[in-house]
Amino acid sequence: MTNVIDDAVTDATTLVSAGFPALMVENFGDVPFHADKVPPVTVAAMTTAISAIQNVCSVPIGVNVLRNDALAAVGIAAATGASFVRINVLTGMMYTDQGPIVGKADEVLRAISELGIDVSVWADVMVKHATPPPGMDPVQSALDTIERGLADAVIISGSGTGFEPNLEEAHLIRSAIPKQVRLVVGSGATVDNLGGLATVADTVIVGSSLKPDSNPQMQVDSLKAEQFVEAATKQGMI
Repeated sequence: MTNVIDDAVTDATTLVSAGFPALMVENFGDVPFHADKVPPVTVAAMTTAISAIQNVCSVPIGVNVLRNDALAAVGIAAATGASFVRINVLTGMMYTDQGPIVGKADEVLRAISELGIDVSVWADVMVKHATPPPGMDPVQSALDTIERGLADAVIISGSGTGFEPNLEEAHLIRSAIPKQVRLVVGSGATVDNLGGLATVADTVIVGSSLKPDSNPQMQVDSLKAEQFVEAATKQGMI
């Protein structure tokens, strides 16, 4: 566990030193993932990791408890003061390699209210590594996520880790949702495609393209992180 925490702090420090304005902490190394309820040790470990990062970094931090333990993410945010949570399935349902996952927006938003915390909800629309039910429309799904799930931001991704989203679909979603709602690209962002993504996205979440050989299991490469920040700055995203 000490190594896990040290690696998290090292990556966080590298990213912030490169100029990243916020961080997202997730239990990506926990494969195979639990569908929607992680064990207590995961909650404890993620809380410890975020607290350790906060000791050396002062940027906003988000929490994503994979695969979809939204209540755990909210609890961790409450304990650590994290600024936002990413929820893979907030409304509707998706077929995943963990089986069907059903959104629980009612429980999530009421938990945030009862805890009295100021935390933003970032919710995926047709999350990666998953298949939507037949007939599910991405634009309507995004609207439902905002209007009925009360998400503060919607996240669009490609089919899996490292795959960029469909830009045509992304533009349709952007034109349909309220302007004040943040549209986030949740996968596939690179230095090379950031210009195209910036035409539709307010924010990008980037991970694997900052690693050697784009291997998500590796530590962040400081040069790649700096190059990404430079590209994002040129696009007006930072």
